[in-house]
Amino acid sequence: MTEFRAPVGTRDVLPPESARWERLVAVFAGTVERAGYGLVLSPMFEDVGVFERVGEGTDVVRKEMYDFEDKGGRRVALRPEGTASVVRAYVQHRPTPPFKAWYVAPNFRYERPQAGRFRQHHQLGVEVLGTDDADLDVEVVALAWSVGAALGLAQVTLLLNSLGDDACRPAYLELLKSFLASAALCDEHAGGYEQNPLRVLDCKRDACRSATETAPRLVDNLCEACAAHFARVRSGLDTLGVPYTLQPRLVRGLDYYTRTTFELAAGALDSAQNAVGGGGRYDKLAEALGGPATPGIGFGMGIERLLLACDAEGVFPGPPSAVDVWVVDTAGGGAALALTHELRAAGISADRSFDGRSMKSQFKSADRSGARVALVVGNDELAAGTMTLRDLRGGDQETVARADVVEHVRKLLS
Repeated sequence: MTEFRAPVGTRDVLPPESARWERLVAVFAGTVERAGYGLVLSPMFEDVGVFERVGEGTDVVRKEMYDFEDKGGRRVALRPEGTASVVRAYVQHRPTPPFKAWYVAPNFRYERPQAGRFRQHHQLGVEVLGTDDADLDVEVVALAWSVGAALGLAQVTLLLNSLGDDACRPAYLELLKSFLASAALCDEHAGGYEQNPLRVLDCKRDACRSATETAPRLVDNLCEACAAHFARVRSGLDTLGVPYTLQPRLVRGLDYYTRTTFELAAGALDSAQNAVGGGGRYDKLAEALGGPATPGIGFGMGIERLLLACDAEGVFPGPPSAVDVWVVDTAGGGAALALTHELRAAGISADRSFDGRSMKSQFKSADRSGARVALVVGNDELAAGTMTLRDLRGGDQETVARADVVEHVRKLLS
């Protein structure tokens, strides 16, 4: 008989590891909700056109997107990134701007699996639509930095750049094309750089890295408005004490970015896979999705990659056991059933053994659970209206009246 396994490029996350994921999401949610962001839940799949707007010349659209025809003959795609779905939702529902949203969702990309890179990966992110104020750029970048700090990550570098806008980028692209025409590029870009020359700056191959060392920098060719915007962003980050490094090569992997772009690079990870988050401004995306011209900015952070960075630095361990009390029952199960229900109703996490196992076996389960307290229910205790309370950390044991046990446990745990 076939033993089915998780598909290549995916993985199962089981307890207790999943509790660490929950804790990470809670840290992220707490950080961004204090800044006024609300949770958005969007479909896992969309009309393929929604994601084609992120850039038909990008690897995400050309090579990695899971797209197919459904049973109704519609061309749809699994979500490869988080921003486009949120912007589509904004265009469809037209909430009052500025619209500040956060999300946590699986994304799908058909690419070669490797450490921190899966065909189904999970992303946290924020998006803001409705204002092009540079101070909002500062807020969004600072939030991404704050999440890393809240996880205890210390070996992270914030990389910052500006990609200009329609007023200054076309002239820069022509300047870059002229430079690349005589450059010795890698095989992929040697004959295709004219379609999207910015991709060459993002290439990690030695040939392109070396050939573009002296390439003209977009940040040196910004129009007056973009230069002023970028100066305001840098000044705001300085005011907040958020350290950053200017990185003129930073273009990100999607075509919708304008002006501010940024990335968080984890120094504890291999340089080829060290981006734990990033994003930027996308002032034309809402319009491309059929809405009115609406500026926007956001960022995404990969859960898997964040946790890899935490492991590499030895920070953000999994939370302690969620079980406070383990009920050990040798009286037939009925009393244990009632007691665990009563404890849970009182806000105390509790669990128990099943299948009539021996007391020794049940205490082994209690030890494995990490519970602080064991409550023993046997025939003698039932007859006397009491139960035995054992501190699993210190080993102390006492007899407690059945009617007082919940309050007694609450005081002990506090």
